[in-house]
Amino acid sequence: MKRRTTYILMLVVSLTTAAVFSFLFIQGKDVPTGLQGLINPTGAPEFKQQLTGSFDSALDKPMDIAVSDSFIFVSDTNNKRVSVFDLAGSPLYNFGEEGDKPGQFKFPYGISTDSKGRVYVADLYNGNISILDEKGKFIDYFAKEYTKEKKITSPGGLRIIDEKVYVTDIQQNKVFIFDINGKLIREIGKPGKDDGEFIAPNSITADQDGNIYVVDTGNQRVQVFDKEGKFVRIINGSQDGKGDSIFVNPRGIGIDSRGLIYVVSNLTHIIYGFNKDGEQAFQFGSMGEGNGQFNLPNGLYIDGEDNVFITDTLNLRVAMFN
Repeated sequence: MKRRTTYILMLVVSLTTAAVFSFLFIQGKDVPTGLQGLINPTGAPEFKQQLTGSFDSALDKPMDIAVSDSFIFVSDTNNKRVSVFDLAGSPLYNFGEEGDKPGQFKFPYGISTDSKGRVYVADLYNGNISILDEKGKFIDYFAKEYTKEKKITSPGGLRIIDEKVYVTDIQQNKVFIFDINGKLIREIGKPGKDDGEFIAPNSITADQDGNIYVVDTGNQRVQVFDKEGKFVRIINGSQDGKGDSIFVNPRGIGIDSRGLIYVVSNLTHIIYGFNKDGEQAFQFGSMGEGNGQFNLPNGLYIDGEDNVFITDTLNLRVAMFN
């Protein structure tokens, strides 16, 4: 009798689940984020919306993006500022202006937020990293002794993950990892084409185990390191990363809750997805102005709900997928 009751309960649960997903599909509703991986564990996200800025304050070459608990921050590079949106994608305000003084930028590029909601902006041409509050009030420069002494000269990619600050130095072909207080933890890389060497590294991220992913742009690949900075593998779309790369000028990178790694191929206007072993799982995008199309995509950010934000530089917008 107990076994029969168990079977009946299992059948009811299965039928209810199927009915719910059928209803969501018919109604065109989004499937809850936590269940997407169960339905399609290696599938590409679907287009959701565009973020374009206001009519009198349009984005101009948006390069990177970060999302806090309250706001979406975009490095609005040609405007020498940061543009701020609410979580629904509506434009709110901007901060910053051209210059080399506190609160000013020459080429705002990598952007990230910490657990206190502060905004960090890597300025490629000024060679520093600004810390500002969420309204844009300048607080201080991050790790300023390293920028003053030119140990860091051209910060590009920037991500704050688990109280660690990951920075790429594009001209010096290096990666720096700091604690949140600006103390250097690790330095990785030097110029070159061998394992552990870089040519113009751009974006950077880390997974839940602390493994580090560096977009080695000039070498058309992603290099993976363990949390101690030891080289692990190359991801370039070929078997074991040893063949020809599918990337052309790779830029942004991010990792979703399934552990899938997204990489932007800038000059082919395509986003590629890979599993943790570096095997390709999906791709999406093409050149154009329509929904789901890009014209030189650059930055990529994935939030805690697996929303994927991609800066579409020449289309002057940010595309959002889920």
